[in-house]
Amino acid sequence: MRFEQLPERMQNDRVREYYDLLCHKKAALACKRAFDLCVSGVMLLLLSPLFAYIALRIKLDSPGPVFFRQVRYTTGMRPFRIFKFRSMVDRADKQGPLVTVNRDDRITKVGEWLRRTRLDEIPQLLNVFAGQMSFVGTRPEVGKYVERYTDEMLATLLMPAGVTSLASIKFKDEAAMLASAQDADEVYVNEILPLKMRYNLDYIRNFGFLSDIRLMLSTVKAVSEDE
Repeated sequence: MRFEQLPERMQNDRVREYYDLLCHKKAALACKRAFDLCVSGVMLLLLSPLFAYIALRIKLDSPGPVFFRQVRYTTGMRPFRIFKFRSMVDRADKQGPLVTVNRDDRITKVGEWLRRTRLDEIPQLLNVFAGQMSFVGTRPEVGKYVERYTDEMLATLLMPAGVTSLASIKFKDEAAMLASAQDADEVYVNEILPLKMRYNLDYIRNFGFLSDIRLMLSTVKAVSEDE
């Protein structure tokens, strides 16, 4: 996509700096997409029995759909619906903040297990296969938070949203950080999001296909250490 084709809000000098950097990494970006497509396709086939098992447990545990789908934003500020296994009561986003805190009474019994093991995230393989997400990249945010992005933060929308990122690893205990907040949404936007964006913007500056592979391995290690 040419710079002039980006949404008007993204056509600023800060975004242009990152856009020019990525223009020199077209080969790495092509490898990234090829890897995402091939690996997500294979994983969807291999994990189909696990999908069925989790879906059954969710349906037996609480009323509501198997998947939680919410509008997030990816490349070029394009909206898409993210897939997750539902780990909270149905319509939980209408009953509290958009971020989750520890001991959130909206989380179901099966949802606690899904979140602890990160299995609630695996349906995002569908988003990766469709090209809406990548295995590595900035975690996609809801519109409410994207509206609060600074000019520089908008540069994270030059690349596909990610299933994991260095920021995700560094802030894996985000829920605990928000547990004592009186207004979790405001604390997230004003304190946590700017810190996460430092990692996300640094990722774009130093993007490379091999560094993506290393970050994926780091994510597997971080998740296994939580078990």
